[in-house]
Amino acid sequence: MVFTRHIFMKHIKIFINLTRVNKPIGFMLLFWPCSWGLAYAYSFNQNFKLFLIYSLLFFCGSVLMRSAGCIFNDIVDKDLDKKVKRTKDRPIAANKITVQRSLIYVIILCALAFLILIQFNALTIILGLGSMVLAFSYPFMKRITYWPQLFLGLTFNWGIIMAWASINNNITVDIIMLYVSAIFWTLGYDTIYGAQDMVDDEIIGIKSASIKFKKNIKLFVGTSYFITLSVLCYLFLNLIGLNLFTFMFFLFSASLFYQIVKFDKSRPESCLTSFKFNNMSGLILFLTIFSINIS
Repeated sequence: MVFTRHIFMKHIKIFINLTRVNKPIGFMLLFWPCSWGLAYAYSFNQNFKLFLIYSLLFFCGSVLMRSAGCIFNDIVDKDLDKKVKRTKDRPIAANKITVQRSLIYVIILCALAFLILIQFNALTIILGLGSMVLAFSYPFMKRITYWPQLFLGLTFNWGIIMAWASINNNITVDIIMLYVSAIFWTLGYDTIYGAQDMVDDEIIGIKSASIKFKKNIKLFVGTSYFITLSVLCYLFLNLIGLNLFTFMFFLFSASLFYQIVKFDKSRPESCLTSFKFNNMSGLILFLTIFSINIS
């Protein structure tokens, strides 16, 4: 009995390490764009209970799809992960679990995510199925382009459009602009994240924006964040004034500036700290957009 329990706990630990559910920054960075789309789409004179239900569904979907994405990424990167200090102990790279069993986990997680997806309207379902192409193409981008972070931005922020469509059953120019602003946000924060692995990545031939712009990495991240803020300013121009929205938008801008100042490409721990701060940035922008309804 004790032996069986030990085996069970061992598999649970491997599953947690595979999916990275013990590192919530990953699924939160997938969820926050969904929350922005919902907050921007939702009219709060409607049933607030529906907003909470949709938020919960998108949160659960984010956890499931991010978990599936992590496993699939590790399957694709199995041989590369063995050569990188930060990733060499991941379960698949360390041969703690087979690729076949890992694929079964991916299928189960995607099936559960699909059960959530079909709770929405037809347009949202179509968009969700389309996002699968992005999600399962991303792991290959680092092999063929220096812009995998841009592709990650397209993937991780797709939930903005899905969330909007789930409420309004359409796609507008405004929501595309919010999506574009988020893409550059991801381009910035994932370049910071990628700076941790630049030395190992260059040795094994992995491409990234972090490597491409390593001599001017702060300038590149700053430019990405500037584009994010510029698009948001244009989108919400008529709301800027002496109000709660402007105060919250200032806090969001300050959170991005803090990251640029804080991270040092020669100190991996500072890159990770600045990257994780985007959980706070995501929350602040959610509250910023949410404030539109109470201003």
